[in-house]
This record gives sequence, C-alpha cells and structure tokens, in this order.
Amino acid sequence: MTSIVDHRDSRTAGTRSFLFVLGSSRADGNTEILARAAAERLPADVPQRWVDLARLPLPDFQDGRHETAGWSAGENEETLRQATLEATDIVLASPLYWYTLSAQTKRYLDYWSGWLTAPGSDFKERMAGRTLWGVTVMAHREDSVAGGLETTLNHTAAYLGMRFGGLLCGSASRPGQVRDDEQALIRATTFFRREAPLARFPYEQG
Repeated sequence: MTSIVDHRDSRTAGTRSFLFVLGSSRADGNTEILARAAAERLPADVPQRWVDLARLPLPDFQDGRHETAGWSAGENEETLRQATLEATDIVLASPLYWYTLSAQTKRYLDYWSGWLTAPGSDFKERMAGRTLWGVTVMAHREDSVAGGLETTLNHTAAYLGMRFGGLLCGSASRPGQVRDDEQALIRATTFFRREAPLARFPYEQG
C-alpha cells in the first residue's frame, strides 16, 4: 500500500528533486507501477517524494479569485502546495480516463489556479523553469490515443514557463498487466534522461 507521503530519499542531491503525484483511484495500479519503474532509474542521490491523491484528497476546487475573504488553505492542500513548490521535477502519474486526466489529477491542477492568485503568491514565478512530466497507462496500444492528456500537460507547462519532459505511455487493463508491456518498461528505463525543452503553445512554434 502506498503511503500518503513517501520520502524515498531525504538527502539533497545537486539541484534536482522529484515529486510523483499519483492520480489513480486504485492503489498500486498500472500507472503507479510504470511510474515506479521509471523512478528506479533515477540516480540514487536524487530525492523522490510520492503523494497519492486518493489518500490525500482535496475537495472540489472553488474559484475565489474575485472574493474579498482571505485565503484559507486546508491541511491537505497546503501539504500538496509545499510539496509542489519544493520539487524541481513534477511527475503527474494519471491513468487515461476518457482520454484525459483522472478526476483526482485534474482537481490537483485546478488548485494550481488558486495558488496562482492567492494573496502574496509567487507561484507562477517559482514554477517557471521547472519540469513537468507525465505517466499514463491505458487500455489501448496506440500512444496517440493519449494525445489529449499530453496536450493538457504541455499547455499547463507552457503557461507557467515550465519545461515539459513528455508522456510515458503504457498499455494495460487488468491490475498489474502493464508488467507485460515490454516496450513501455524499456521506455521507462530512459524516460527521465530525456531532454525536457521549454514548453510552447502551438502558436509559438514557428
């Protein structure tokens, strides 16, 4: 069973640290298996922090940008906000649900909107230059089916001035079945070695 907050390594290593955000409704699901396979190939001295959104739930996001009341973050929200800001690399591990992010993962991103506009927030400035990655597993063998999810992540990174490392895809349906996807596991071994260019919107790509 995945812990709510799992510090794989608390040592400081250079300037990189990874936050893995698990967005599945199933514990130890295929997407988590694939994400952990990729994480195993990170250098041992690079800190990893794992958070499971199913065990660290957030209420539906309420947009308070134009309200006069002060900003009041709940405990789970503040834990996630701090974990996000402390990481140089943020990995969203979400199964492909209806061709996009899971509800838990999308809700987490919705909270980024609040963090952008909270009084005194410098969230956008602090996120600029960091790297966003995606991991997904789906009941389909064509990676292009996950194009909508990949677009969401790329555009999120582009808006914040982040880098985007791409999307690691696997194919599975039954629990644990991703272990039979040899190509996905091979891609996982080098996924975090990929160059992560600065994310751009399509209209910025000449």
